[in-house]
Amino acid sequence: MLRFLGFLFTVGFILFAVAAGGAGYLIWRISDELPDYSQLAQYEPPVTTRVHAADGTLIAEYARERRLYVPESAIPKLVTEAFLAAEDKNFYQHSGVDPLGIARAVLTNAENYISGGGHMIGASTITQQVAKNFLLTNERTFDRKLKEALLSLRIEQAFSKDKILELYLNEIYLGFGAYGVAAASLNYFGKSLNDLSLAEVAYLAALPKAPNNYHPIRAKERATERRNWVLGQMAENGFVTREEAEAAMKVPLTITPREVGAELVSAEYFTEDVRREVLELYGEKKLYDGGLSIRTTLQPKLQIFARQALARGLLKYDRARGFRGPLQTIDISGDWGKTLSGITMPADLAPWQLAVVLETTNAEARIGLTPKRVVGGALADEREQGTISLKALTWARAAKDGGGLGPQVKAVSQVLKAGDVIYVAPADDGGTFHLVQVPAVSGGLVAMDPHTGRVLAMVGGFSYGLSQFNRASQAQRQPGSSFKPFVYAAALDNGYTPSSVILDAPIEVRLSNGDVWSPKNYSNKFYGPSTLRRGIELSRNVMTVRLVQDMGLEKVSEIAERFGIYDKMPPVLSMALGAGETTLMRMTTAFSMLDNGGKRIQPSLIDRVQDRYGHTIYRHDARDCPSCGVDQWQGQAEPEIADQREEILNPYTAYQITSMMEGVVQRGTGRAAAAVGKPLAGKSGTTNDEKDAWFIGSAPDLTVGIYVGYDNPKPMGKGSTGGEIAAPIFADFMKLALKDKPGIPFRVPSGVQLIPINPTNGQRAAYGDPKVILEAFKPGEGPADDTVVIGGGAVAQGVAGEQLQQLEGGLSTGTGGLY
Repeated sequence: MLRFLGFLFTVGFILFAVAAGGAGYLIWRISDELPDYSQLAQYEPPVTTRVHAADGTLIAEYARERRLYVPESAIPKLVTEAFLAAEDKNFYQHSGVDPLGIARAVLTNAENYISGGGHMIGASTITQQVAKNFLLTNERTFDRKLKEALLSLRIEQAFSKDKILELYLNEIYLGFGAYGVAAASLNYFGKSLNDLSLAEVAYLAALPKAPNNYHPIRAKERATERRNWVLGQMAENGFVTREEAEAAMKVPLTITPREVGAELVSAEYFTEDVRREVLELYGEKKLYDGGLSIRTTLQPKLQIFARQALARGLLKYDRARGFRGPLQTIDISGDWGKTLSGITMPADLAPWQLAVVLETTNAEARIGLTPKRVVGGALADEREQGTISLKALTWARAAKDGGGLGPQVKAVSQVLKAGDVIYVAPADDGGTFHLVQVPAVSGGLVAMDPHTGRVLAMVGGFSYGLSQFNRASQAQRQPGSSFKPFVYAAALDNGYTPSSVILDAPIEVRLSNGDVWSPKNYSNKFYGPSTLRRGIELSRNVMTVRLVQDMGLEKVSEIAERFGIYDKMPPVLSMALGAGETTLMRMTTAFSMLDNGGKRIQPSLIDRVQDRYGHTIYRHDARDCPSCGVDQWQGQAEPEIADQREEILNPYTAYQITSMMEGVVQRGTGRAAAAVGKPLAGKSGTTNDEKDAWFIGSAPDLTVGIYVGYDNPKPMGKGSTGGEIAAPIFADFMKLALKDKPGIPFRVPSGVQLIPINPTNGQRAAYGDPKVILEAFKPGEGPADDTVVIGGGAVAQGVAGEQLQQLEGGLSTGTGGLY
């Protein structure tokens, strides 16, 4: 017997030694294949990049994984305790692997297997989950589980428990597109972590195992049961009292999902340009994973005003051209709501809605609206209906090809029929609607701080959802006569004055190819001698061409390139009338430099960019201010920051042009802007055949550019000028933007002489004459003693004012041109 027992002991020992050796070899082999866990110390998880307006409003987010990284010290204790209770209650006692937890899981799983009920449970610790999520794969193999356990032991030796918990709570996926507890708190409840209730915290802690299984809408009952289990575990482990847990269990599981994406609907064109700029600066990984904080120049209130003003102007123009018909026609014999819901409508057209015509009479149309979506995304059973009265669509005369309108609308059935799918806008009365249509014409608007180049508002079209092409920054169009201020600025910088007189009479220019070009004024008339001021106020083309011939085209090219309107202006005379192509952003920036006294600025959409740690890595204002960073004020003087802007135009010239453009608003082609009732300066522009309509103007501290035209350039119709289409949009915006601001006059540089001038002959006049204009002259300059008329191949001297008046309006011939 002793010999037999000795044999058994020997065999057992050999088997144990072999098993231990095998296990040791396996651990040695697996250890050699373990990834480098030290990389956790430098771990930077993908974090959401957030874009803010100038006032801090969130306007966009960019991310592949929507995560907000929060240090453990900033995570509320209640949140930490909920996850410990649900996932690893012995976290602070074990060394990475929990033997008690493993034993408990084995027993529970054995019981569940024998009884045939319940589900298998795991025993992974939070440290093991960190090892798996960060360093391993999700494959279910023995090797992977062994690697996970070995890594957990090493991680516990290298990192503190708090650091491991921080990595875990920021890495886990919790459903609803949220990675980490901070993002989940926002996505599920629209709250920060500090504002969560006990019931909400417990629900988040219920999610790590399988977020889709505990969906708060599709699996609400199961989700509530899991949440209540977490509350029970929290009470059992002493994190909350039993009374607190039971009270939280009675709270219904409700969520308030946060909208993802742009918070300011009207800013999509702006944020897309910001996205492209950041992408160019820092690359795709930094943009989508880097957790950047981007503070932009956008003023939300001005952005909304800009969107409204441009939309109203485009709709007004489009309505006057008639109704182009329904979007499509559908069968309404079945469930028209289901069919209608399958037609996509851009979100930024709200409060417009899609509707289908159900029935028409002479007096009204009965319409069905797109059904609302209920919880879970299903269509509501109810089919909402409304009406459109005859009065609400009398504008909708049929649009004819090539222009023109159909007969007056005297019955609704003339315009609509059953099955027509249309856009409608709610009227004042409930259940009544207006017929609307998306304008075929488009355009852009840019509002800029003329002193810094900060873009305060930008709209690139009627609807970003319909077209992402940004007409404010991407469209290359002819500026027409809105370019003329730079021609006149070149003249004023080269010896001319605002009272210089130029002949407005027929002219022929022989081109290099032998052709003859005969520029004409928009009115098809010629007006004889006129001052430079009158030339710009009334946008005289022939005067401008004569002026350029007299001073030389190279001076115009040089100033156009200096102001950034063109990179290289072709040496072609028609370029002086705005025949070249440029962008609205470039033109608005150039006008801003006239407004600010001739100082160079660069347009900017971004004020500052900070990395995930709050370090500033980019700022638009690069000026240094050593005395700005004081701890406290002790009576010292305010810091002075040097103006480093380059002077690209004589400030006297800049003011003279601004003063002349004030006349454009007061007496000239921009009279529509005078309705604002505050000091404004600006210039209209219209190209041949009215394909492009512009108005760019300024208040002393705000410059705004407007452009209107078809994306595929075509005539907009006779009379569709910058003064008639774009200037009213400018006025609409300025009324809103300047509503609560005082009417500040334009700043007059020291030394400027203001002399009363007769605008007809450019001669000095007496104060009190109603026709007199107070003209700005540079120091040492003044009106000529005799009237000198430039042009016509000769110089006419000593022409009396009465003779000039006889010449003016006496010539009328030719066909249209740039205006």
